Amino acid sequence: MPFITDHILSWVTFLPLAGAVLLWTVVRREGPARWLALGVALADFVLSLHLWFHFDAASGVDQFVEHAAWLADGRIAYRMGMDGISLMLVMLTTFLGPLVILSTWRAITERVAEFMGFLLLLQAAMLGTFFARDMLLFYVFWEAMLIPMYFIIGVWGGQRRLYAAVKFFIFTMVGSVFMLVGILWLYFQAGSMDLAAFLSLHLPRAAQLWLFAAFFLAFAIKVPLWPLHTWLPDAHVEAPTAGSVILAGVLLKMGTYGMLRFAMPLFPEAVTAFAPAVSVLAVIGIIYGALVALVQPDVKKLVAYSSVSHLGFAVLGLFSLTPLGVAGSLYQMLAHGLSTGALFLLVGVIYERRHTREIAEFGGLAHGMPRYATLFLVTTLASIGLPGLAGFVAEFMILFGTFNSGTLAHGRLLAVLAATGVVLGAIYMLWMYQRVFLGRRDNPKNEGLADLNGRELVVILPLVLFMFWLGVRPGLVLDRVEASIARVLAPLGVEGAAPAGHGHGALEAPAADLPAGQGQFVFRNAEMR
Repeated sequence: MPFITDHILSWVTFLPLAGAVLLWTVVRREGPARWLALGVALADFVLSLHLWFHFDAASGVDQFVEHAAWLADGRIAYRMGMDGISLMLVMLTTFLGPLVILSTWRAITERVAEFMGFLLLLQAAMLGTFFARDMLLFYVFWEAMLIPMYFIIGVWGGQRRLYAAVKFFIFTMVGSVFMLVGILWLYFQAGSMDLAAFLSLHLPRAAQLWLFAAFFLAFAIKVPLWPLHTWLPDAHVEAPTAGSVILAGVLLKMGTYGMLRFAMPLFPEAVTAFAPAVSVLAVIGIIYGALVALVQPDVKKLVAYSSVSHLGFAVLGLFSLTPLGVAGSLYQMLAHGLSTGALFLLVGVIYERRHTREIAEFGGLAHGMPRYATLFLVTTLASIGLPGLAGFVAEFMILFGTFNSGTLAHGRLLAVLAATGVVLGAIYMLWMYQRVFLGRRDNPKNEGLADLNGRELVVILPLVLFMFWLGVRPGLVLDRVEASIARVLAPLGVEGAAPAGHGHGALEAPAADLPAGQGQFVFRNAEMR
């Protein structure tokens, strides 16, 4: 069907938006609203599979490109494209979509149509952010994500939901304003909002430093990078389970994606200058998040602070400025989306049964809920990076890349310090598991709790399956991202990336311009396959 395949990025992006409009205007009853939302999310996932199976992994340039003049005589346009980096995050988004909706089947009982509509609207905004290749279009999608998440937290959240929603909105909006100023400055220099036009600019060092700071602030808040992380625990704890899963699974990855897609290739001199400082902040975040998670009495807050630690690894991998570290960062985004998303879903399961998340309220749950305890254990091991699961591959690549970084003067020290976060992660996760699931079942309120039902197994098992799959077959991802990573790193002159002499234009050059075997520099040499 050429009408669909020729505009596949638009279909994948706006199908959830169409579903949201239907939910808000036509399908208002609770039962039909649930099924419509689930059907739209499943259809969007099926459409995204076309991208996966028709993607040319050998090419680092954008594919499935769509372009139409929009404003200012075409200088501002509807430009959509997708490379391997976008592909992975898009697949994660559409994969989580139906699982999140299915998880809300019993949890959300009020204003169901509105809630499902906001979930679909959020999915459309996230997908548009990954596809946008016009900077104004990117900014529109970037800001549009705030609206549905604000309402998801503020209307369906916990007791302090309004405080958490407003804090989330203000933090992310403030950072985005500075990025908008930077985008407008670049527009007047380039004469177009086209990302390729921005990449072709040769900016003086002073301008790069200021612009990088403006872009980086917006992305660092979204990650969130220490010390800009304070909005995250409140948002996670007060959000409903579905909101926490989307927030951890995809929304936080917008920050690291923005760094990789925009800040790093646009401002290469500034990236090199700031890399040591940012790497230190990332390591502080890794250790700080782990230590704070260690003392949390609430399971959900513990998982929230673990995200600060895990996303610190992702930032460290990016600013190691090594192809292996950057690839590990992207892998960490996927691994974290699966394991932490699954953890929030599992915490939501027990909260529905007990209406508490306090660790002290539990103990010995494995005796009456063996399926739940088993899947929680697998997810816990994935989160701490056990070999054979996705988290191990990501953390190994990041630490290896940081250790061998030629840009970071103290890369080896940073890698060693970051590795302590892995140890601390094992401590706080396993200690939490011991207190919740092992020992005697002393609390009578835990007697007779139902184990996972069929719907809950359908939600959790696909996530567990992919944790194993990505843990033993990293080439599933790495094969499709190495050429794209090489192109993004080309302006930085990173050894092993696309030829540095091509400058920014290397990102748009055809794959044939690469020397034979150039795309295999990272992963085959490291024997990651």
